[in-house]
Amino acid sequence: MDYYNKISRGYNELHGEEQLKKLSIIKRDIKISNGMSILDVGCGTGISSGFDCNVIGIDPSIGLLRQNKGTKLLGLAEYLPFRDNSFDFVISVTAVHNFKDIAKSIGEMKRVGKKGFVFSILKRSKKSGMIMELILKNFKVLKITEEENDTILFCEKE
Repeated sequence: MDYYNKISRGYNELHGEEQLKKLSIIKRDIKISNGMSILDVGCGTGISSGFDCNVIGIDPSIGLLRQNKGTKLLGLAEYLPFRDNSFDFVISVTAVHNFKDIAKSIGEMKRVGKKGFVFSILKRSKKSGMIMELILKNFKVLKITEEENDTILFCEKE
């Protein structure tokens, strides 16, 4: 996380436009209402948390979280401090490749989510194939959208 703490001040300038583009794709393809809840895993500065409902973000970078104006927690995807089936949706936008234990993180996201899941996988990551396999093994994939830098998977529990 040292890398993200080091670049945290310029993160939105570097990646903001790209993250907003992914957020608009996700918003177009999932139906959210005011009473719903979303967990944004790897939320960073909160760009990907822009939904009109109860959103909680979690990220291990204190530098990124300081810029996040939403409800957020300092923490790891491998140890989500929530009860089973706590959130209507769990999203993770261009973050999974950074998790230390990807399989455990995906299991944790599956555990705390109850309705839908969205994973944005960085295409150029050396881990993208392995991440895709883990998602296919753990979820029913409803839709795949190819974005310029990411593959976005819309999923539900099987």
